[in-house]
Amino acid sequence: MAALQINNVEKHYQSLKALGGVSLSIEEGEFFGLLGPNGAGKTTLISIVAGLNRADSGSVTIHGHDVVSDYRAARSKLGVVPQELVFDPFFTVRETLRMQSGYFGLKNNDRWIDEIMDNLDLTNKADTNMRALSGGMKRRVLVAQALVHKPPVIVLDEPTAGVDVELRQTLWKFIGRLNREGHTIVLTTHYLEEAQALCNRIAMLKAGQVVALDSTEALIRRISGSQLLVRLKQGALPESLHSLLTHPEELLAGQKYTLRVTDYNDVEPILAALRAAGAVIDDMQLQQADLEDVFIQIMEGAK
Repeated sequence: MAALQINNVEKHYQSLKALGGVSLSIEEGEFFGLLGPNGAGKTTLISIVAGLNRADSGSVTIHGHDVVSDYRAARSKLGVVPQELVFDPFFTVRETLRMQSGYFGLKNNDRWIDEIMDNLDLTNKADTNMRALSGGMKRRVLVAQALVHKPPVIVLDEPTAGVDVELRQTLWKFIGRLNREGHTIVLTTHYLEEAQALCNRIAMLKAGQVVALDSTEALIRRISGSQLLVRLKQGALPESLHSLLTHPEELLAGQKYTLRVTDYNDVEPILAALRAAGAVIDDMQLQQADLEDVFIQIMEGAK
């Protein structure tokens, strides 16, 4: 039985098709990445999974429990960290987490609350009112709220957006531990280096459709090939090579360019084009492309 099963989910907002038949099966214990540009449908899908929104058609189950017909059981299996900083300004951190425990019928949950606060560096803020916390600390409390009932499936919707490096490291250390202990993690993020480092498998959404689904390694290996980093001492990149750029904005700065190549045989024609244009190479490196290059290539190809 899958930890999270999404079957042909569709959602429309008047004439806008937010989701056009999304199907995903996420297994227990996976660290799964859900990626896509703004407006791809990621947050709509998460809202449907969390029971905050209802699909026009299709179904979602969490550990076999339907999110509509068996909502209470499904919700008890799920913890969601939302993008928005939503909090009650009248309570301390500990009171907030105790109330969240109460929503799930949990009594005497202080030992686990203490452990969560310790792992998220919130212990010294336990008796601080929520409205007095910085944005980064409020983000930590949102994570703690999602974990307070020890859900087997944890959804993180842009959890490190706008937060400092320390929180990112603290969060991933704790989430990594939970994943090793068997929790299923679903992550959406615009920090593609995080997704590459953490996720075993990735789905990419565009305009409400799944346009790629594979292991992280397979996506990078199969789709992107390698990239050639070229720094010029003299001249500019000829127009014939512009289509190979993985970062078109590099044309504005000039001198340093990242070009997409599939194998070593692509390098010599690039060098020939540079020589013909009168460009002089200062430095050159051939390296494996990363998830960002894969993402750009798939999004450009998924019209």
